[in-house]
Amino acid sequence: MKKGIFRTSLRTSFIMVAFVLFTTALLALTYDKTHDLITRSEEEEKLALFNEVLPQGISDNDLLRDTVEIAPNDLIGNTSPVTAYRARLGGKPAAVLLEAIAPDGYGGKIVLLIAILANGEISGVRVISHNETPGLGDYIEIAKSQWIKAFDHASLAFMPSNAWHVKKDGGRFDYMTGATITPRAVVKAVHKALEYFARNKETLFAKETK
Repeated sequence: MKKGIFRTSLRTSFIMVAFVLFTTALLALTYDKTHDLITRSEEEEKLALFNEVLPQGISDNDLLRDTVEIAPNDLIGNTSPVTAYRARLGGKPAAVLLEAIAPDGYGGKIVLLIAILANGEISGVRVISHNETPGLGDYIEIAKSQWIKAFDHASLAFMPSNAWHVKKDGGRFDYMTGATITPRAVVKAVHKALEYFARNKETLFAKETK
């Protein structure tokens, strides 16, 4: 009787172990098969976004591999390290793509991608994510409004500090009536990102990552 119970328990244990091993192997195989596809898809989406904010033909390097890590910095708004991507042409600095965070949006953080040319001029800005009120704050998205293009060609050299505000506050940037918090946050974040670039240009374009 006891031997029968022991054998049954042993057989059940073997079956469970075999099932766990089979499931683990299946998951590993699935991950191995899909990981490269997912990674490739993510990289393609990222490059497509980069191409929206960078001038055509501005670089001949691998944007996704030529990177530098930015430690938490008040001017960027990041509380953890983020990656900056460098564009080079013939080995010379052409532009940098920064991820900046506006912490004071109406709905919380607004994450931005900002492309800055080597001369300090903005070539494009896009909103990566936000939680602003639909119908009011979401006009910062390129798919719903051209507002974000107001930053194109802006720079610290040709725009004094007092211009980096919405028109309601005496600056040059338009805003939607009843929704000033959102554009204020974005304008402030872009301005601070330009200041970060101006102070850290040499570091941002340091030796290319291999």
